[in-house]
Amino acid sequence: MRRRRPLVVAAAAVSLLFALVGCASSATTGSTIGSTTAPTTEPTASATSSLTGEVTVYAAASLHTAFDQISAAFVAENPGVTLPPIVYDGSSTLATQIVEGAGVDVFASADQKNMAKVSDASLTAGTPELFATNTLVIAVPKGNPAGITTLADLAAPGATVVLCAPEVPCGAASQSLLTNAGLTVTAASLEQNVTAVLTKVAAGEADAGLVYATDVIGNSAVESIVPDGAAAVINKYPIATLKASKNPDAAAAFLAFVTGPKGQQILADLGFGAP
Repeated sequence: MRRRRPLVVAAAAVSLLFALVGCASSATTGSTIGSTTAPTTEPTASATSSLTGEVTVYAAASLHTAFDQISAAFVAENPGVTLPPIVYDGSSTLATQIVEGAGVDVFASADQKNMAKVSDASLTAGTPELFATNTLVIAVPKGNPAGITTLADLAAPGATVVLCAPEVPCGAASQSLLTNAGLTVTAASLEQNVTAVLTKVAAGEADAGLVYATDVIGNSAVESIVPDGAAAVINKYPIATLKASKNPDAAAAFLAFVTGPKGQQILADLGFGAP
C-alpha cells in the first residue's frame, strides 16, 4: 500500500492540472455557458443607430422614385425611425404649405426659388444644401404619333402641348428653354407638377410636354427627345431641415443621408446630375 500511494497522489495532481487548464481555456475564449464575455462580431448599422421617432418629408414631384428608394435605405439603417409616406407635389405648392404652417421636418425643392420662400421666412434650420441637378426633355407618347422632333414643333399650329405652370420649377425652366429658343408655345393645359404633365403625355392626351430627363427613365409609355439648349437650363435641387421640426436629430440624419454617398448614388442611378 505504501508503494502505490505516490502514484495515486500523482494521478490526482495531473487530473487537477488538466481541469485548471481547461477552465482557463474556456474563460479565455468566452465559450463557457453563461459567460459575460462580449461577442467578437462587429455591430450592425442598426445596432449602433440611436435615432427614433418620425420624420415628415415634403419633396418635389420629380423626386418621387429617388426619395422612395432613399427613404427605404435610410430606414433600413435607422430602424428606430419612421418615415410616413413622403408628400410629393410641385415645389411651389409645398413651399406655400410650409410657410402656412404645415408640420414638416425636411423639405426638398426642385429649385432654389421656392426654397428661398421658406428660408426667407426664417423657417429653415441653417442654410439649404444643394444635392442634385436636372435638365428638361421633350416627352412624347410611345411611337411619337405627332412626329415631334424639335422644340419648334411644340409651337407649330395644331400641336397639343402640356406644360408645367410658370410658378412650378419645371414650368419656369420650360419658359426659359422656350424663350432662349425664341419660341412661344400656347399650352393646352398648365399643370401644378411635372408628374401631371407626364401622365397626360403617357395617356396620349397631348402630343408632347416638357418634363425632366429623370421623369422618362424607365417609363415605357413615353419617348423622349433632348432639345437644343437643354444643357443651358439646369434646375438645382436644395434640401433643408425646418426649425419647427419635432425630431431635429433624425431630420438632420435624413438630410445627411441624401447628400452623402449612398443617397447620391441612388440619385445618380436614376439620372440626376451632381449638385
